[in-house]
Amino acid sequence: MPVPVPQQRSVPAAETSHGGLTLLVIEDDPAGTTITVPELSAAAGTRVRIRTARNLTEAARLLTDDVDCILLDLALPLTGGGTGPGTPTADAGTSGTGTGTADSGSLPEPVSERAGELAALTHVLGIAPQHAVLALTAQDDTELAAEAVRVGAQDYLFRGELDARVLSRAIRYAVERKRADTAQHQLTESRLRAQENARLERGLLPTPLLDGSGLSFAARYRPGRSRALLGGDFYDVVRTPDGTVHAMIGDVCGHGPDEAALGVELRIAWRALTLAGLCGDELLSTLQQVLEHERQSEEIFATLCTVDIAPDGRRAGLCLAGHPAPLLARHGLPARLLPYQDGGPALGLLPRARWPRRQVELGGAWSLMMYTDGLIEGRVGTGGSERLGQDGMVAMVNSRLEQGLAGEELLEAAVAEVRELNGGELTDDVAVLLLGRDPERIRRWGGSAPRSHPASSVAGRPLGVQRPPL
Repeated sequence: MPVPVPQQRSVPAAETSHGGLTLLVIEDDPAGTTITVPELSAAAGTRVRIRTARNLTEAARLLTDDVDCILLDLALPLTGGGTGPGTPTADAGTSGTGTGTADSGSLPEPVSERAGELAALTHVLGIAPQHAVLALTAQDDTELAAEAVRVGAQDYLFRGELDARVLSRAIRYAVERKRADTAQHQLTESRLRAQENARLERGLLPTPLLDGSGLSFAARYRPGRSRALLGGDFYDVVRTPDGTVHAMIGDVCGHGPDEAALGVELRIAWRALTLAGLCGDELLSTLQQVLEHERQSEEIFATLCTVDIAPDGRRAGLCLAGHPAPLLARHGLPARLLPYQDGGPALGLLPRARWPRRQVELGGAWSLMMYTDGLIEGRVGTGGSERLGQDGMVAMVNSRLEQGLAGEELLEAAVAEVRELNGGELTDDVAVLLLGRDPERIRRWGGSAPRSHPASSVAGRPLGVQRPPL
């Protein structure tokens, strides 16, 4: 029997964002009695709106975003509007997580022996996955009520025990539990997505190929995007079969995920072209074609610096495409910038640009630092009115060299000091790598360097490759 009650009345109280609670009652009522709840508004402490539906088709019309909770009679038949194209049948799979949504990527739930008695609930959960649902049983059938909660209802009520106090409390509980279930589901999805993205981005960081070169390698990488592992900066180092070591560092304008993806594409293309034998202007011209085909807008460009170090390690070829010149420190001498007057434009700016290759003498023992502009554009001075710039970076590195720092320690100290001078985290991506040659070290290692590994980056605390210092 349905529960006849007097009409609801408004009670001034703390209400929800839309001015009270809205309850959708779905119950078959052949006698035509209006389903209401005795003194529900007074018991709930807020104004309660009640909508009634006699079948599932009518319920679908009354189901709107302002409905807070659904009270469903489990004895409601599917006939009379519930059976039709797209209507879930009694054996339709539902999620057992309590959210009322089906997970297409999971195994189907086993069909209950009482699935036929829950057909109406299954249908309601399908059309109202974001709403709290209370299951109403016509008798004290604890087994069916518990099965309804397992299928996806937030709670159950027995008709014989129904009164205003019990129902108002059940509505509040169901709404809050649904919100908690939804928040937990979203949090779990967010964590899984973050873990997947971290694995993906970590796998896209470069693995330097330097075996047999005799050179040392260190790197630091810090993306400007919050909680990201990759930014628009990119770098790579490989050794070709002829013994030449090729190093590259670049910067795609912008800081978003599209720029990070383009940076990865350019890095992979550079490695493939380098291993295929391209170098200098020919390589950069081909990379520009890749950039033009892959970029999202014609306004996107990328700066690049490439260095090819001869097998004997004493000289190198340098190409600059709108990128800051590397820093060279020879044994016993202060660091200085390599010549940059003959550099070409950034990739993607001029259709038929050229990038001349300049020969550079490195000497017997040296360290070569390549970096992106995020390292030199940090603020310094009172109030952060000035930028560090290349001259400031050179002075900073020389002071660290005078302290005896080298390799990993040098990069760690340099990046930390830039952050300190900036007064906090840098907003731009930062990538910096350090290649070095030490004849004494080469002799200690028997003519070759230990195997290189990729530099890693953790948001807020980037890590580098641990290797013996220069």
